Amino acid sequence: MGKEPALISAIGAVAANGMIGLDGWLPWDIPEELAYFEATVAGAALVIGRLTYESMDVVPVDSFIVSRRDDLIVRPGCRRVASVEEGLRGAVATGKPVFVIGGASVYAAAWRYCHRFYLTRIERDFAGDSRFPESIRLDDWVLERETVRQLHENKTDSDVTCRFLVFRQQNPLILISADCNSPMG
Repeated sequence: MGKEPALISAIGAVAANGMIGLDGWLPWDIPEELAYFEATVAGAALVIGRLTYESMDVVPVDSFIVSRRDDLIVRPGCRRVASVEEGLRGAVATGKPVFVIGGASVYAAAWRYCHRFYLTRIERDFAGDSRFPESIRLDDWVLERETVRQLHENKTDSDVTCRFLVFRQQNPLILISADCNSPMG
């Protein structure tokens, strides 16, 4: 009997108008939502796009930064990878839970491998310059859990409804190891 394939998750917050980023960071300032993100990915191996990585003050070890730039210098404990698939393989090989944390092109490339999606829907439009990929649909995913909270948004000094959702994909693709003979796990 072989090992079970590793579970790969994605996590993100999306405004009502689909925005996920502004000027290399979040379009909103909701400390409790950011704390939820940090607690959820704590101890995990992360797959991160270069722009998202560059926006982060703290990047944990076992983070795999997707970039075509061979000259990209990454922080100690992190590794530059040339593709999302290479990043996912590296993250799975750590034996830790794996989270894809963005940006948009990384979500789009990793989506078919994800077993779960931890989505915070922020029930307000925000100005932004990065949108969650419209090609990613949740129609075939199963909603496992939903929690609704009113949280304070500091930029507008007002409360906003946040829906913390966890979806499960019924039949994600299994990431095959580099030798193509066995699933990564």
